[in-house]
This record gives sequence, structure tokens and C-alpha cells, in this order.
Amino acid sequence: MADTKQLLDACQEKMEMGAMYLEEALGRIRAGRANIHILDAVKVESYGTVVPLNQVSNVQIQDARTITIRPYDKNAIHDIEKAMMAANVGITPENNGEIIRLNIPQPTEERRRELTKQCNAEGEKTKVQVRNIRRDGIDKLKKMIKEGLSEDLEKDAENDLQKIHDKFIKKVDELIAEKNKEIMTV
Repeated sequence: MADTKQLLDACQEKMEMGAMYLEEALGRIRAGRANIHILDAVKVESYGTVVPLNQVSNVQIQDARTITIRPYDKNAIHDIEKAMMAANVGITPENNGEIIRLNIPQPTEERRRELTKQCNAEGEKTKVQVRNIRRDGIDKLKKMIKEGLSEDLEKDAENDLQKIHDKFIKKVDELIAEKNKEIMTV
């Protein structure tokens, strides 16, 4: 009984990690509104080391379409600008010597559809991952029968695993629907 509980907990933890990854991936997709998470991939060379953007500057949302980046060291402003261009954020930074501004353009209808397809593809990858975790868990349960687990306990554990799977598939669908709604809102 304890072995099946450990197996179910391990499967649930892996599924949670997949859902967390999906949340991060969806956060990086630019939806036409200012979102500081689109800058998570920007790494800046500062004093000989490469660090995330938020460690060398203050990143803020000024309004619904503008992100401002205020470097802690004004000499690093060109390094930050260069790092943003290298990270291929898709937005050209405006530098006034003290602050870098990112004006986020309104996406066209065609671009919104592309973004929703991208979100759906990320969601489908996560669903496949969750299904694979369930399949691996079921395979391990089948092996546990050969090691002496009763078939009734195996069926109960399999049903519990299916419930966990269904919960995470529903969560993935909700995350995708929420992001698609955000993207399609003008």
C-alpha cells in the first residue's frame, strides 16, 4: 500500500512540474499587453558575469503597453540594450540614456491567431507529458502485481492515478483557455 502511495505521489509531482513549466512558457508569450515575464530570457553581461536582467536593473510596467527598465548602473545601459537585442524579444528597445522603454505594439488579428496556435501547441506538449507520466505509472503498477501487490489494490491505485491525470489535463486546458482569452482580447 505504501509503495502505491509513493508511486502516486511521484506521478502527481511530475505532473505538477509539467503544469508549472506550461505556466512559465505561456507567461513568455507576448499577448499585446505589458508583461515583464517576456524578459525572463534576457541575460546581461555585467562585470564579467552573465546575470538575469532583473539583477542589474529595475523592471517595471509603466502602463498597459509600456515596460521600463532602469539600470542600477547607468554605464550598463548599452549592455542591457545589446542583451535584449541578442535575446530576440521581438521588441526594439528605446534608450534615452537613463531608462530603456519597450513599447509593446498591438498585435494584428493574424498575429493573435498565431499566438493562440503557439499556446495550444505548448499545451498539447504538456498534455502528452502528463499522459506519458500516467502510462509509466500504470506500467509500474503492473510490475508491482508481479512483486506481490493484489489486483484490487492495483486497480484502486490505477483509478487514483486516472483521477490525478484528469485533474492535471483540466488544469492545462484552463491555463490555455485563460491565455487564449488574454491574447484575443483587444
